[in-house]
Amino acid sequence: QVQLVESGGGLVQPGRSLRLSCAASGSIFSFHAMAWHRQAPGKQRELVAEIITNGRTYIGDSVKGRFTISRDGAKRTVYLQMNSLTPDDTAVYYCNLRELRDGPQPDYWGQGTQVTVSS
Repeated sequence: QVQLVESGGGLVQPGRSLRLSCAASGSIFSFHAMAWHRQAPGKQRELVAEIITNGRTYIGDSVKGRFTISRDGAKRTVYLQMNSLTPDDTAVYYCNLRELRDGPQPDYWGQGTQVTVSS
């Protein structure tokens, strides 16, 4: 069973930075994508950024130019560097891992970490 553990959330002032980490453990299919999603109160969950084991990345339009995603394969960890944070970035951030198999693609979720941007 795959487990994802997020860390790094908290309260930060507008304009500051935070880095989220998500460590994966368990038996993971070698070709997979790891992503960060977020959900603000009263809003739908949205994909923020994704990185695939072949190096391809996706950054959502709402965070492009401010957030970057990276991974450490040896540590099985993905990072979300968030710069120039605004109150609109306040949300619970969830780590997701999706196994890119032919056919059904199992995916797994972390428990979420709260990010609050406020002065």
